[in-house]
Amino acid sequence: MRNGYVWWIVGIIMLLLDLYVYQAIKTVSQNSSSQFKIIINYSYWILSATTLACLLSLPYITALQTNKIFRNYVFAILLGLFFAKLIGAIFFLFDDLRRFIVFVVQKITLSNQSQSVSDGNGISRSTFISWLGLALGGTLFGTLLWGFSNKYKYEIRRISLSFSNLPKAFKGLKIIHISDIHSGSFNDREAVNKGVDMILKEKPDLILFTGDLVNDRHEEMFDYKDIFSQLNAPMGVFSTLGNHDYGDYMSWPNEAAKKQNLENLKQLQKSMGWRLLMNEHILFERDGEQIALLGIENFGAKGRFPKYGRMQDAYPGTERIPFKILMSHDPSHWDYQVKKDYKDIDLMLSGHTHGMQFGLENPYFKWSPVQWMYKQWAGLYEDGYQKLYVNRGFGFIGYPGRVGIMPEITVLTLENG
Repeated sequence: MRNGYVWWIVGIIMLLLDLYVYQAIKTVSQNSSSQFKIIINYSYWILSATTLACLLSLPYITALQTNKIFRNYVFAILLGLFFAKLIGAIFFLFDDLRRFIVFVVQKITLSNQSQSVSDGNGISRSTFISWLGLALGGTLFGTLLWGFSNKYKYEIRRISLSFSNLPKAFKGLKIIHISDIHSGSFNDREAVNKGVDMILKEKPDLILFTGDLVNDRHEEMFDYKDIFSQLNAPMGVFSTLGNHDYGDYMSWPNEAAKKQNLENLKQLQKSMGWRLLMNEHILFERDGEQIALLGIENFGAKGRFPKYGRMQDAYPGTERIPFKILMSHDPSHWDYQVKKDYKDIDLMLSGHTHGMQFGLENPYFKWSPVQWMYKQWAGLYEDGYQKLYVNRGFGFIGYPGRVGIMPEITVLTLENG
């Protein structure tokens, strides 16, 4: 019931936002014909009512939670409209504050000088700001629609990492790192298969997957199991669980059904030839030298993400191994525990953030709104001798697209340095 209350609170906020934005719609259309105003008004409120109805129905209608078209496109479009309105509302609020200040100044000075500045000939300042807010909101919405075409545009990122303590026998080790497949969002087998082919053409020594194979249910992998079963490497394919793999974001008939779903997901990975590491480690040996690979369940330092991972189970037995790689889905685990308590973890691999599937990247800087929540959100991070790499995600969820932050296949080459 608590989640239901949250959705209703969000619904009220959205309704208030709709009422606020509507005032700007009235402002920019005030000189239009009566017929045009009627069309604009009805269109706006029908779309707003549809958005609210879908939002408030989502927690109670399982079919909406599992329907791929709704989750991928309808919900994403409605969410895009919400953010477009929010951007516009920021500008409208700025104008309201400006007019309030002018009003106060006029009352204090008993002068109409400020009014003459605002309401001269031509377009009024309020109308201009309203148009500007609507234009920027519309641009954001259009950009999100364009991003639909980028969701399968996989990018290979090649990273060379140097470690002074890497055993010489493992110099040049080539690792493919992928994360966040989210098979429940896919709707194009051919496109996904091309991404897997890109991985295989790299001929890696080792393939590591850092969680979120599905959105909620193990059945989401049925149509793609044969594709991802193609993944193979001489040293194997290893995986960990992400927060979505546990089914925590879906209503289940009972707890037993939820647990069975997780067990089925584990068995599915085994049948694909993947080795799922559940708070454990394995050792690789070459020419008498060893490195360790640790894999833990999801461990999120943020309040709403559970801490299933247990380093205290995975770590013992690796103390004397000179080089260690940790697979941990959520990058917030690095600051929260790994850097403080496990300083001999040389390389941690994560995913989870997707780079929010929205942002800007070029050789000089990268930006995404997700950085306001996650300090480490995409790419390579270093602290002393320890390194963290955050994969931008192979798949997508929530928003069926990518703007600026493309789906990623990471090729890591380990070197002595």
